[in-house]
Amino acid sequence: MLNSLSGRFLILTVIFVMLAEVLIFVPSIARFREDYLLARLERAQIASLALLADDMITADLEEELLRNAEVFNVVLRRDEARQLVLSSPLPRPIDATYDLREAPAFELIRDASMRLFDTEPRVIRVIGSPVRDAGLLIEVTLETAPLRMAMIDYGLRILLLSAVISVFTAVLLFMAVRMFLVRPIKGVVQDMQSYAANPEDARRIISPKSSLQELREAEDALATMQTQLTGALKQKERLAQLGSSVAKISHDLRNILTSAQLFTDRIEMSEDPGVKRLAPKLVNSITRAVHLCESTLAFGKAEEPAPQLTRLFLAEIVSDVVDSERLSVGEHDISFSEDVPGSLQVRADAEQLYRVIFNLVRNARQAITQSGKAGEISIHAEEEESHWLIRVADTGPGLPPKAQEHLFTPFQGAASKGGTGLGLVIAQELIRGHGGSLMLAHTGPDGTAFDIILPRGGAEL
Repeated sequence: MLNSLSGRFLILTVIFVMLAEVLIFVPSIARFREDYLLARLERAQIASLALLADDMITADLEEELLRNAEVFNVVLRRDEARQLVLSSPLPRPIDATYDLREAPAFELIRDASMRLFDTEPRVIRVIGSPVRDAGLLIEVTLETAPLRMAMIDYGLRILLLSAVISVFTAVLLFMAVRMFLVRPIKGVVQDMQSYAANPEDARRIISPKSSLQELREAEDALATMQTQLTGALKQKERLAQLGSSVAKISHDLRNILTSAQLFTDRIEMSEDPGVKRLAPKLVNSITRAVHLCESTLAFGKAEEPAPQLTRLFLAEIVSDVVDSERLSVGEHDISFSEDVPGSLQVRADAEQLYRVIFNLVRNARQAITQSGKAGEISIHAEEEESHWLIRVADTGPGLPPKAQEHLFTPFQGAASKGGTGLGLVIAQELIRGHGGSLMLAHTGPDGTAFDIILPRGGAEL
């Protein structure tokens, strides 16, 4: 009970209501004391008027008048003259004097609090204004014990009433909280538990239906998260199936390419100049395809194989990439620019670096081709003190917002229509294997540029 939301809310409600009643109690008890003293002044004034009407009142009648007014003495000031109208012996000296004429609220609260906690019987003087302007002022002396007992009785009745009101209010709020808050929250928890039992079942995704704005926002956010999670789980399953299929295809394709590789020896023996010029590139392409199939098979078992780092001339790899892409340009007006020093050597895996640059150049070519406009693809490389920088830039239309948001996410970061979004993911993984990084330098209407950072690691060239 106490560990539940409704139980704690019930206890807090009782505490807060009682606190509010205590704050009300203090000025209430001060008001009661003021009314009590004003009532004694009014009774004393009535008794004094009876005496003024008949000077022949006996001592017994005068004592009865004072007893009914619950005072010892009555002093009435009329026409600037102070007159002791009624009097009786005082049991003890006067302890304090209180003037109720225009007394501030703080002073009334202070005097009431002091009187409530003062258990000693005392005699006090009270000064006030006569009712109906029957004189300038009226002054009485009275005992404090009856006043304190009346204040205690009034305070107990106020506290009892406050307790009843607080309990009644707390019960109503408890029922309201359980109906309008706890019950909907339990419904959301049940929906979450049902979804957790089988998150791949789209029928278990929560349907927002709460009428409370805050809870409805929570349900909407939960529904969005569950939808995305269900999609991710299905995508994960498809990726697993795709990986198995790709591994099988790569296995057969490797065998086919291995057979094709045997025919390249005869092609290289041809005396045709064009064949002699293109044969090495064909051999290199088939070799890379075989290695790619082998890498795919390895990836299906674990992850991308570790790079075999060697010294290599970057210009040769860039030239191979550009030559391959020039054959794919066709009728489109796309030019290539190579700004790579011929003597620049980098420390990398030749096959993996070729795949990275090839993916970036191919993405740039596809972006320019789909725009239907002329463009240029440039590859720039330079050597820094701690790393090598390779920048692949294009003058295409730039990456769309969705591609920028999911740039390195499989199957979501595709920038071209029909793309899978795997190229940049593979490229980033390969560069990370080198200890480097692949990042988007800039993108916009003027084009896109990617930077490849390869650490030198203190290796001597």
